[in-house]
Amino acid sequence: MDCEKMLPPHRHGSSLEDPLILTDFPEQSGWSGKIAYLDRDGVLNRWKDGYVNSPRDLELLIGSGKAIAILRRMGFRICVVTNQSPIGRGRWGHDVLAQINEKLQELLFEEDPDAIIDLILYSPYSPSDESWSRKPNPGMLEAGRQLVDNAHRFPGKSNKLSFGDDWIDRPSESESILIGDRESDIIAAERFGVRGILCDSESGLAAVIGEIASRKER
Repeated sequence: MDCEKMLPPHRHGSSLEDPLILTDFPEQSGWSGKIAYLDRDGVLNRWKDGYVNSPRDLELLIGSGKAIAILRRMGFRICVVTNQSPIGRGRWGHDVLAQINEKLQELLFEEDPDAIIDLILYSPYSPSDESWSRKPNPGMLEAGRQLVDNAHRFPGKSNKLSFGDDWIDRPSESESILIGDRESDIIAAERFGVRGILCDSESGLAAVIGEIASRKER
């Protein structure tokens, strides 16, 4: 699938092609290949009817930072995958979203120093664009997997990504998870082949972290 035709996702702070630099896990040296794909609004921060339009609008859901830290201690890489159609609708630009994402990372770190997001991907397109990278399509998840895998296997090297039927020899997602608060998140998980977990938008990731941890202990 041609990346230009499919409207690729965007990456916070870098282009898709740039190498991804990963932070060491807090309690282990190895990585088994598992990724926690997290929606943003309604999972990490409070969802708002009129969108989160500035850093001032951002309200962290209590326990989000501690929950991310738990996931990282369990050996998950953290990849945020978020639809941000206000950019495509012309309400504000990529620079505003960058400020919001930076504020999010600050608030998470304040709650727990181990709450580090490895990668933030976003789809700036409106629903009418029908982009492969906008959930419920799985394009952001496809990009996230390849970027994280490449960072482990070929550190410091540029990325060339494939999407849809063009991406062959996909790794297993049997240990990975996606957490979202909407049906579109769960559909994206199904299309990608990863287990989807639905959370309540008022309580977010913190409300399901116990379930995730208990399943991994079985």
